[in-house]
Amino acid sequence: QLQLVESGGGLVRPGGSLRLSCAASGFPLDDYAVGWFRQAPGKEREAISCIDSSDGSTHYTDSVKGRFTISKDNVKHTVYLQMNNLKPEDTAVYYCATQFVCVGASPDKNDYWGQGTQVTVSS
Repeated sequence: QLQLVESGGGLVRPGGSLRLSCAASGFPLDDYAVGWFRQAPGKEREAISCIDSSDGSTHYTDSVKGRFTISKDNVKHTVYLQMNNLKPEDTAVYYCATQFVCVGASPDKNDYWGQGTQVTVSS
């Protein structure tokens, strides 16, 4: 079965850290760019980070730049999102998805999405 599986979410206090994992099953993740997205209650889903397959270049939306780091382990077919200095506004369901490239593209009907993992930042 071809799928992405996220893990690593949870409840953390403001200023804390979490590391999310996005593991591919059944296909070689190194052929794809992989993006992280999040959706907070009542809000649109937003793209927050992406890593390209060709050169490993990374991309971040302004709200997470300097706090989040995306990385990839091609041997383990896993993409990580290290999240530091978490804020209450980071609370959301986080998803990973494949896409063709990071810039100028977004996941389409041929791409894979994970099931999502909840991140809650609260004191």
